[in-house]
Amino acid sequence: MAAVILLFHTVRQVTANPSIKPQNGVADSLDARTVSVKALCAFGAKAGDLDLRFVPAPSALEGMAGHALVQGRRGDTYQSEVPLVSHWGALKVRGRADGHDPREPRVEEIKTFRGDFDAIRGNHRALHWAQARTYAWMLCEMHGYEHIAVALVYLDLATGEETVLEERHDRAALQAHFELLCARYSAWAQSEAAHRAALEDALGRLEFPHGAFRPGQRELAEAVYRAGVNGRCLMAQAPTGIGKTLATIFPLLKARAAQKIDKIFFLTAKTSGRAVALDALHVLGKGRAQVRVLELTAREKVCEYPDRACNGDSCPLAKGFYDRLPAAREEAARAARLDRQALRQIALAHTVCPYFLAQEMAHWSDVIVGDYNYYFDGSAFLYATMKDAEWGAAVLVDEAHNLLERARGMYTAQLDGVALEEAHRVAPAAVRGPLGRLYREWDTVQQSQTEPYDTADEIPERFARALQAANMAMGEYFAATPDAVQGPLQRFFFDALQFARLAESFDDHSVFERTLGPAHDQQQRSLAIRNLVPAPFLEARFADAASVTCFSGTLSPFGFYRDALGLPPETVLLDVASPFRSQQLRVEVAMNVSTRFRDRAGSLRSVAEIIGAQFERLPGNYLAFFSSFDYLEKACAAFLAKHPGVPVWTQTRGMAEAERHDFLARFEEGGRGIGFAVLGGAFGEGIDLPGSRLIGAFVASLGLPQYNALNEITRERMQARFGKGYEYTYLYPGLQKVVQAAGRVIRTEQDRGVLHLLDDRFARAEIRQLLPPWWELRLGGSSAQEWEDFDAVR
Repeated sequence: MAAVILLFHTVRQVTANPSIKPQNGVADSLDARTVSVKALCAFGAKAGDLDLRFVPAPSALEGMAGHALVQGRRGDTYQSEVPLVSHWGALKVRGRADGHDPREPRVEEIKTFRGDFDAIRGNHRALHWAQARTYAWMLCEMHGYEHIAVALVYLDLATGEETVLEERHDRAALQAHFELLCARYSAWAQSEAAHRAALEDALGRLEFPHGAFRPGQRELAEAVYRAGVNGRCLMAQAPTGIGKTLATIFPLLKARAAQKIDKIFFLTAKTSGRAVALDALHVLGKGRAQVRVLELTAREKVCEYPDRACNGDSCPLAKGFYDRLPAAREEAARAARLDRQALRQIALAHTVCPYFLAQEMAHWSDVIVGDYNYYFDGSAFLYATMKDAEWGAAVLVDEAHNLLERARGMYTAQLDGVALEEAHRVAPAAVRGPLGRLYREWDTVQQSQTEPYDTADEIPERFARALQAANMAMGEYFAATPDAVQGPLQRFFFDALQFARLAESFDDHSVFERTLGPAHDQQQRSLAIRNLVPAPFLEARFADAASVTCFSGTLSPFGFYRDALGLPPETVLLDVASPFRSQQLRVEVAMNVSTRFRDRAGSLRSVAEIIGAQFERLPGNYLAFFSSFDYLEKACAAFLAKHPGVPVWTQTRGMAEAERHDFLARFEEGGRGIGFAVLGGAFGEGIDLPGSRLIGAFVASLGLPQYNALNEITRERMQARFGKGYEYTYLYPGLQKVVQAAGRVIRTEQDRGVLHLLDDRFARAEIRQLLPPWWELRLGGSSAQEWEDFDAVR
């Protein structure tokens, strides 16, 4: 027990003393001829199966504290965190030995763990021995030792006890081991150095693929380049149609040629955004520069055996994964484009997992395209790898207005009462008790609740302690039984871990939610930590990148997104003028329509009349946007009652991907009909319907979020932090959706179309100033002659 208490003291010491480094705190360099001991051994010494059977891993802070605890137990001559450098030909190897006692002499490699020591994987121990022996050789070389003791020290974080495995090696054997690893890595390093040299030469001569820039495109490209070479953050609002994707990737490739950045991360909110980025990179690389491009795809979308566990005993692609990885890696490195299909083909040819081959190739790719969560999530793979390897990564955030809601979701956690009951039902006796106590504390948290939804500014301490105790019990169980069948207990455990992690950083950026089911149904109750302001979590993500560019067609007001996302105050702001002219889009404001909640039923007749009159005046394809499915369904019914002959198709709740595809397919060139959709949904942004595929839109809403308890709490928090509670919670997010939806109409400089804003509030000065400046609003409708003139020009 004393050892455990000492460990907790050491955790506090590590927190207060940032000079204490984690184990192997030497990162990989992007110079292929310089490599850390950690990376050298991971490259050349890993063997056997891929094995992801769950074993609770110590946090980084616990690992640091564990190292400090072991090191503090040693004698006066013991040296901690010893920096070491060795060379093999042109290869430079560097690292930091955890412990060295020159009296014996002896080197220690310290590892921390939880659970059963015998459950530590054999391939993990092999990697640990490789690291320890490498440090041993480097010490022999530095001090002229002929023999040295090599020890692996495993610290059990639960008990503070050490298990020590020790070998004795002579200098010659250690040198042979070191040279074997270096030989394996050196050929790869030479190939990578040649790739980088050729790439930098090609990128230095790279020209913009389309000759001339479109209006606004050069301005955006120059700003992105300056941000890349100067290590700045940039927020850029640029209209649809100028080629933002190409205008952001091209300048960063040029900045890479100037050796200002190592890698480019292109992050998107949707799969369609990844496809656009991959196409742009194909255009840039074709016949010019062999940029190695990698697409990262979610594990559940690329798993070949979704019904099997990820270990060699269950999955054939995990069996012997590390034995076959070198050949797969070599073939993948020869491919310029590693998209989902290419990775799958290579992986299956070598019988390895496509998902984990992609993670390996992240180390050796120049541009990585993936979802936001790979960089911004709390356990983000790209961010963690970037920090560990000390990459200078330039980050591009596509359609960055989406990041706010996505980030809120990343830092939200929920526990369901039914999930706890199911976990308790299947739990072993040692776990059932702590889960029962958690259940009772949960009862206490919600026993006084009278409303279906309630919130609090803090998490009850007794509940937090009970959750921590339950997590420890579940963790010990899974550590002792890594082959336990996945099921309700493990699912609840993962949810509980996420909840506990967010509870540790709980502050006014989040709220504690308590929800009851219908009629106060205890079984359908839930507790959640809901993030309202993601800025405190994202600040480090922006600060640690070499540069960040957030760009979108709707990213104003800049101050709103900068504050809510946590971009630095000195972020550069760019608003690219639209290439479109007011003559291209006729914007009509319906002064006789109110879509306020209390007025919606009375608005249906007027909305149907306006849509019908526009269709009769100029038949073609239109989109009509509404604030909710309920309003949409009633408006569609009112329209069909007056205009039964007009083709209509509607968005429905929970539309499958195939149904969304069919919805968009109705917008044919020269077609006629009206698609009814929800504002802010799947068809409000990210779709491209140029020319006669879409000639107009109707927006029957200001898009303001629903007035409810959660949004009111958000308004209060935004007001306290930024002084603009209503604007940051309701007005700005609402109008952003309106502008996005309206942007579906004009996609090119040749398009002409019509936009009807169906609410009298659009005429207000404070609303109009938030709409695109090139829009020329007509209040109360146009005359017949004006419509004739517009139709004639069109």
